[in-house]
Amino acid sequence: MAKELKPTVSFEESFATLDIRVGRIIDVELETSTHKPTYKMTIDFGKYGKRTSYGRFTQHPIDEVKDRLVLGVLNFEPKKMGDVVSEALIIGVQYPKAESGEATFVSPAISAKIGSKLF
Repeated sequence: MAKELKPTVSFEESFATLDIRVGRIIDVELETSTHKPTYKMTIDFGKYGKRTSYGRFTQHPIDEVKDRLVLGVLNFEPKKMGDVVSEALIIGVQYPKAESGEATFVSPAISAKIGSKLF
């Protein structure tokens, strides 16, 4: 049986406050100074600039990550992750049958314009 949902919140006080945009990963490398192996990704959000993000998308080979379209939250405060700082949260879901925290990307189904807003 499914667990109960979190309490209902208003759109204006929750989702509408997030600035979620389409970006393209233009550079990716394995980062080993974090607690667990993580990818350091540079993402181009078009007119919203380039941001560095660290995420546990390491079940995906690096060559499949580079040039991928992703969704990123641009208006969270930077997050310190050990010795590094992530400037954007790339949205993902649990990678099937992987250890907790390993993620796969939530991406547009077709080629979307860089910088487009999720709504």
